[in-house]
Amino acid sequence: MEVFANFGLGLAVAGTAENLFYCFLGALIGTLVGVLPGLGPVATVAMLLPVTFHLPAISALIMLAGIYYGAQYGASTTAILVNLPGENSSVVTCLDGYQMARQGRAGPALAVAALGSLFAGIAATFFIALFAPPLAEIALMFGPAEYFSLMLLGLVAAVVLAQGSLLKALAMIVLGLLLSLVGVDVNSGVARMTVGLVPLNDGIGFVPLAMGLFAVAEVIRNLERPEHRLLPQGRITHLWPSWDDFRRSAPAVLRGTSLGTVLGLLPGGGAMLSSFAAYTLEKKLSREPSRFGQGAVEGVAAPESANNAGAQTSFIPLLTLGIPANAVIALMAGAMMIHGVQPGPQVMTSNPDLFWGVIASMLIGNCMLVVINLPLIGLWVRLLHVPYRLFYPFLLAICCIGVYSLNNSTFDVFVLVAFGALGYAFLKWGCEPAPLLLAFVLGPLMEENVRRALVFSRGDASTFVARPISLGLLLLTLVLVLAIVLPAVRRARAN
Repeated sequence: MEVFANFGLGLAVAGTAENLFYCFLGALIGTLVGVLPGLGPVATVAMLLPVTFHLPAISALIMLAGIYYGAQYGASTTAILVNLPGENSSVVTCLDGYQMARQGRAGPALAVAALGSLFAGIAATFFIALFAPPLAEIALMFGPAEYFSLMLLGLVAAVVLAQGSLLKALAMIVLGLLLSLVGVDVNSGVARMTVGLVPLNDGIGFVPLAMGLFAVAEVIRNLERPEHRLLPQGRITHLWPSWDDFRRSAPAVLRGTSLGTVLGLLPGGGAMLSSFAAYTLEKKLSREPSRFGQGAVEGVAAPESANNAGAQTSFIPLLTLGIPANAVIALMAGAMMIHGVQPGPQVMTSNPDLFWGVIASMLIGNCMLVVINLPLIGLWVRLLHVPYRLFYPFLLAICCIGVYSLNNSTFDVFVLVAFGALGYAFLKWGCEPAPLLLAFVLGPLMEENVRRALVFSRGDASTFVARPISLGLLLLTLVLVLAIVLPAVRRARAN
């Protein structure tokens, strides 16, 4: 009964006129971001961080959350209609969604994607409401040693689950930790790695770093890509799926929702990992696997349900443990800290209206997204005719104005440009910047908890292995490290 009372509190908070407006705005922007390939929710959330400074913390987080899960809805539109995923999580939707569109069944494909995402979003919201409070109560028993071990586990797991080279992902995490140490040490008052620049005494700003690595770097990379789009001809009709579509897609939606809900909890997981895993599972379970890639409705229903469920349950580690599961959630953690809210189990007790308001807004936002997506299909299709390059000067101007407005500092604009160039170089070198952002957010927290643990133990480092929970987390971290190292050793021996 307590869960229902708390959820009622959340609905009361999210149901105010102001928060409903920002929920709708976030869902609308997220849909737009998903429809227009090349930008993505990470860059968009990074660009809108300065805007959220002028909003109440609850409204800001509701809007940013709406952008994240709204992008999962919108991305399916371009994946199905033009075979171009608006988000990485919709790559597998192209395989069968576009084939359905070519067969004249774009309407049912879009409807199945929207309805599957709606069910997954509602189910994931209730999952968060049920399981986040017990997890937060467990986290309240954590001390500094346990928090450090947990954050170390999160960073190592991010390396394991990162795309591309593991060595590059590890290098990104080390670089992120080093960047987080820049500035005057609070305890000793000694300036660290400031290279004589006075503005760096307060450390590198989270907003210019995030906007540079993701927003500016994405714009630069997209400018060098040619625009090739086969836009749909004629009107899209017959949105309602057939009975056979419902029969085939219902089990896929259930399995995709369940899988996405679980995978969203993993560091480095979320929408993309969930969608790929759900598609692979459906193909293996199917009696006719040859149908996949030829317009199988299950190939649309499963990944679209999984990516929306994974996007929403990835909020659980942030709200209960203070650990961001992916780059977007790391930006959300940064937004919370900017508003003076420390991510972690204390959020539920010290800011219950924020905790339950954000959760309840997901239920409202998912319902809004169905209304935004299906009736406005024609508008999104017409928007696809606008050349993307016309958006980019506007986006760069928003970045520069937003960063400058934070502290009225031109130095922050130079930091933005520097990290924009660095982020573009990372993309060209095949280095994923998301682990760097995760390490940058967790770095100060890890340092603080290491110092507190050593103070409490009077300098005895064995406190990290003497406490059972901390020891268990460190052993799990060691297992993940071995999972990284052993395959590389085997390959080296084989060569």
